[in-house]
Amino acid sequence: MARGFYIGRFQPYHNGHHSMVETIADEVDELVLGIGSAGDSHSQHDPFTAGERIMMLRKSLVDSDLVTYAVPIEDLERNSVWVSHVQSMSPTFDVAYSNNPLVIRLFEEAGIEVRQSPMFNRDVLEGSEVRERMVEGGDWESLVPDACVEVIREIDGVERIQMVADSDTNGD
Repeated sequence: MARGFYIGRFQPYHNGHHSMVETIADEVDELVLGIGSAGDSHSQHDPFTAGERIMMLRKSLVDSDLVTYAVPIEDLERNSVWVSHVQSMSPTFDVAYSNNPLVIRLFEEAGIEVRQSPMFNRDVLEGSEVRERMVEGGDWESLVPDACVEVIREIDGVERIQMVADSDTNGD
């Protein structure tokens, strides 16, 4: 049985992440989803808490046959020990999935197999685009799973990101 590891900030969990998870599901029996920058929230770059992001993941993947574990991973300022930090917070895993060059390098230096996946509509399906549309009142809902839309509405996530965006631009 193979267990994979996929880390993302998931700010928010969007259709690009969802496509990646569906691709990974064909290769592993279980998947650890690392919630990156777990300590960050309530900013325009990282509006959602780790708990809210776990809700997004759980509700978006509830119908999946893939066994998943969501694990918060707080940032470390020392890249040289980042992989051991991840391993200390996570169930053991056989292969890591990432398209981030630094993450790939760090896992490879630690002797862990890394697989990359094709990016899905990367020009639109990235967190910054989703967050920007939320701030501007645009169509963000089409870029995230329906379950994720429900979570963001439940927590007044759009109002939150608009409020923190206003305070960011006011220099507060």
